[in-house]
Amino acid sequence: MSRDMSNGAAGMSDRKKEILSLAIEIIARQGYASLTMRALAKASGMKLGALQYHFATREALLTALTQYIGQIYQESLDALERRRSLSIRDVVEWYLQDSGGDQLHSDWLWPQLWAMGRVEPQMRALLADVSQHVVALFEYYLEQAGSTNARVEAIAILSLAEGSTLFVGDGSPWQQDAYALTNSILNAIEARYGGANESDRVA
Repeated sequence: MSRDMSNGAAGMSDRKKEILSLAIEIIARQGYASLTMRALAKASGMKLGALQYHFATREALLTALTQYIGQIYQESLDALERRRSLSIRDVVEWYLQDSGGDQLHSDWLWPQLWAMGRVEPQMRALLADVSQHVVALFEYYLEQAGSTNARVEAIAILSLAEGSTLFVGDGSPWQQDAYALTNSILNAIEARYGGANESDRVA
């Protein structure tokens, strides 16, 4: 089922990946509008000219950034799909808790990327690719669970998962309810489709 979304990111140097990790941190913590070449050079401890050696323009930076995020996402997805006997509950839990692994685990990042996608075509294309892939993944496992309207239900579950981060993310009024909300979503999916052992439950 896996489909490569990295588009060439595998050949990046470690230094480029370090710079892109800092770019992700700027977006997550300061907002996507704060990601400028000068701000990134400062965060990287580099002069602007040195940064431009790695990324000649902001457009080149954004191209590499989307490739890098796609690579991280793809690696996490590949790890998921290497597991055996997955259920729809398993893949939703993956999406809620670890779809980007530790490198992208930020309550603030994804809302910023969605906002960024409104003005940056490259980011919009990546987010559309990720969303379509997740819907297809959910749809497949929903069909395995016996759903007769799997595509629509997959979109509904993705909407619920995406929206939940806005309400229980870091700094929100309901931050302390994050685990309870995750459990509530997973328990509702389990009640409808089955697919969880007691040892699989979120603590």
